Amino acid sequence: MGSRRPGRRKDAVWPQAVLGKLERCVAIANERGLAVVILGDLFDRPVETDEALKNQLIRVLKGFQHRPIVNVGNHDIQHTTLTDSDSLALLGLCDVIDVVASSSPVTEVQIGARRIGIGMTPYGQAIPTDARGSFAGVDLHAWFTHHDIAFDGGYPGAVPPFAVEGCDVLINGHIHKTQKSILAGRTRWMNPGTITRQSVDLVDHVPRAWILDGNGALEPQALPFESHVFDLTGRVVDAADSDAVAREVESAFVTLLQAESATELKRSGDGSIIRDEIEAKFASDDTSDAVRAIVRSLLGEAVERHAAQS
Repeated sequence: MGSRRPGRRKDAVWPQAVLGKLERCVAIANERGLAVVILGDLFDRPVETDEALKNQLIRVLKGFQHRPIVNVGNHDIQHTTLTDSDSLALLGLCDVIDVVASSSPVTEVQIGARRIGIGMTPYGQAIPTDARGSFAGVDLHAWFTHHDIAFDGGYPGAVPPFAVEGCDVLINGHIHKTQKSILAGRTRWMNPGTITRQSVDLVDHVPRAWILDGNGALEPQALPFESHVFDLTGRVVDAADSDAVAREVESAFVTLLQAESATELKRSGDGSIIRDEIEAKFASDDTSDAVRAIVRSLLGEAVERHAAQS
């Protein structure tokens, strides 16, 4: 959720497309009496300055009969963990959502005759290797994460799925595309994917909500979306070829340094085009987390300055 329309989206009005999907999630959950989990990155930026948007979002979230449990994603935080300066923290303090700010067991839910234990690990915190003892007498142990996981062949810095002792299902929220599940020991790793397509590499991605049943299976639920939402002018993209973006990058860091004065920020008010190039450069060079954090912070400052001057 964010007030700035991503650079290549063509929506005449933004972010009503996202609010509409969340409203459909409210209807599905309430019709079936479901507990609600949001896998992270509820916000596109750590600090959302549009008060009207935050009010609209709060109004939608209050529609859930069961208060959503929300993991902390990388887009939700300015620093390494959630702080009072982040918009997500405010929603938690307002009792609109329950935010899980540190890795831990969270709650138990009843699905039919089966009892499900739910744990959660925010972005940047270590996924447990042993979850035994987190819950007593549950029929299924599920853990929710927000991490770079090597589902499809792997890439520099991604964590290969591994057996988590005592955990039956691990559901990840960081990777934007739906991934094929991977079984590691007794732990089945899954990644449902985003409900908001922000970049052209997601042109073929189908936004869906998912229902976790008592046996640990995910059932997809259709959400309203438009098929052709990206402006592909001047660029032909094979959505399945992640190397295409990387090949276009000559120097993401030089691009960043030029962002404040050149026309790049004018092409996308939220800096998404530059951000895509920088993230591709990070992946290809296996850039350290410290450097990534510094460059992302600089890009954020450049975008904010551009917005203030516009």
